[in-house]
Amino acid sequence: MTAYRRRFVPSGTYFFTVNLADPTSNLLVERVDLLRAAVRLCKKNQPFEINAAVILPSTLHMIWTLPEGDSGYSARWRHIKSTFSRHVPAAANRCASMRARGEKGIWQRRFWEHQIRDQDDYALHAHLIATAPLKLNLVRNPADWPLCSAHKRKTSGRLATRANVNAA
Repeated sequence: MTAYRRRFVPSGTYFFTVNLADPTSNLLVERVDLLRAAVRLCKKNQPFEINAAVILPSTLHMIWTLPEGDSGYSARWRHIKSTFSRHVPAAANRCASMRARGEKGIWQRRFWEHQIRDQDDYALHAHLIATAPLKLNLVRNPADWPLCSAHKRKTSGRLATRANVNAA
C-alpha cells in the first residue's frame, strides 16, 4: 500500500479538494442540504473554521483553519464523508472489492490537502475557490454560483482573504 505523506500542523490553515468517485455525478449539488448537515455535525463534534468553500457537482473545495493545537483534519473528513454516505444510496457501479468491504462507492478514498503557507498562498487558493464554477462552465460570472462562499464574503463587507493565516 502506498504511504501518503501528510503535513499535520497544529492550528494550521489548509486548502482541501474532495471528489466523488463518479466525476459525472451531480450528487453534491442535488444533496447540498445533506452535505451541509454533515459538515455542521462534524463542526459540532470537532470544531474548525471554514474560511472559504465551493460546492461543485462532484467536487468540494474548502479552506479550513483548525483550532489551537489541533491537527486532525483527516478524522474530520472521514466524519463528513461517512455521515453523507450513510444517507445516500450506494453507487450502482461499485466494484466487488468495495461491496466486500461494505463501501458505498460515493467518494474517492482520499482527498488532496495543501497547507497554506502565507497570505499570498491563501489569496491564490481563495481565488481558486471563487473561480472554480467559472472554470467548469457552470456560470458566466463566478458570483452567480450560489454554492460558493467567495461572493458572499465580498458582498457582506467581509474580506475575501484572511489576514491571520498561519505561516509555515
